[in-house]
Amino acid sequence: MEDIDVIVVGAGSSGLAAAKVLRSAGLTFKVLEAMDRIGGRAFTSDQHFGIPFDIGCAWLHAADRNPYFAEAEAAGWTLHHHQMDVDHLYFGRNKASQTHEAEMSLADRQLAGLMENWSGGDDRVSSLLASGHAARAAATFAGPLDFGKDFDETSIEDFRAAADLDPNYVSREGFGALVARFGADVPVELSTPVRRIAWDGPGVACATDRGTLRARAVIVTTSPAVLAFEEIVFIPELPAAHVEAFFDLPMGMLTKLPVEIRGTRLGLSPFEDLLIERQARHDVYFLCFPFDTDLMVGFVGGDFAWEMSAAGEAAGVDFATDRLCDIFGSDVRNHVGRAMMTNWGGERFVRGAYAAALPGRAAARRTLMEPVADRVFFAGEHLAGPLIQTCGGARLSGEAVARQVAARLAAA
Repeated sequence: MEDIDVIVVGAGSSGLAAAKVLRSAGLTFKVLEAMDRIGGRAFTSDQHFGIPFDIGCAWLHAADRNPYFAEAEAAGWTLHHHQMDVDHLYFGRNKASQTHEAEMSLADRQLAGLMENWSGGDDRVSSLLASGHAARAAATFAGPLDFGKDFDETSIEDFRAAADLDPNYVSREGFGALVARFGADVPVELSTPVRRIAWDGPGVACATDRGTLRARAVIVTTSPAVLAFEEIVFIPELPAAHVEAFFDLPMGMLTKLPVEIRGTRLGLSPFEDLLIERQARHDVYFLCFPFDTDLMVGFVGGDFAWEMSAAGEAAGVDFATDRLCDIFGSDVRNHVGRAMMTNWGGERFVRGAYAAALPGRAAARRTLMEPVADRVFFAGEHLAGPLIQTCGGARLSGEAVARQVAARLAAA
């Protein structure tokens, strides 16, 4: 492998975007990807249901600020604006009354107000929660389903720094397919995990199973969990603040449980939202029959999602099916077709859904935005400012860091 200007580690949304900016700046670069495909956590597959299904990110959040949205429109993607309201709320097997639904809406507004006016102290979202089912239902979206973390593990400061992601869109063709289209013209060395990054010389040297590549700088777009697990060894060790930041930004978990329901729509309309609140935070949300397909797409988040990943796909599918039977009757089993469970926690080169700061540790994001020795830079969804935890935010982060690298190399 020849010496170049910049090495980009990872060919997800952030890495692909960084490569495009580097190319426009006239810099030489190599993109090294550990997996056998591009896109990272943006991955659309038609192997499970015969139609495009997003194994990873699906919503085009913040469409008015998301560069992928305009590209989806230009490509003729089929897009649906999804207003994330709870159309059907259940507590266990019991349908919530209109009074309960109103109480949930009120609790949601109250929680938002409390977070907005928070002035320090206990940084856990759980410290702001009122008692009762309605407050729990409102907070489910503030914790497990928004941040992939339970309420007591979600930082108020971190949550408050995230932007309102409306308008949200879903695409029939798949967000992962859109990212793959975006990166199709970027040369990527697939199945090439970076094992070591030496930054003790005038530049950097990235060691892979295929050899060592040298460059003037490196942009690392892997998840903080991959770095915390030391899948990549830095020589010498990175500054203590950076290492600590990897651990202060552990990955949250959001697991999808899509179940095919054939021959009935269960009295539900496409894109309606169904939330089932249960004991012990075993809550589940269903996106109902998107684009009038036969799929009820279940979502579980936080600690329960990690538990489900450990239990395995069969247990996950049974859980989702059982919950639908609880509400719509045992006859639902006669309509169940194909089903599956996503498992990003089991993907060695990802290790979770997206990063969420520990309570009291939101500053870790700012730490990782600082380059090391003007040659080791970090980018990704965990460093996307107000668009953290989004694919569009990851792209914007990659673009911004690549511009920063280009400017520094030009000034050197």
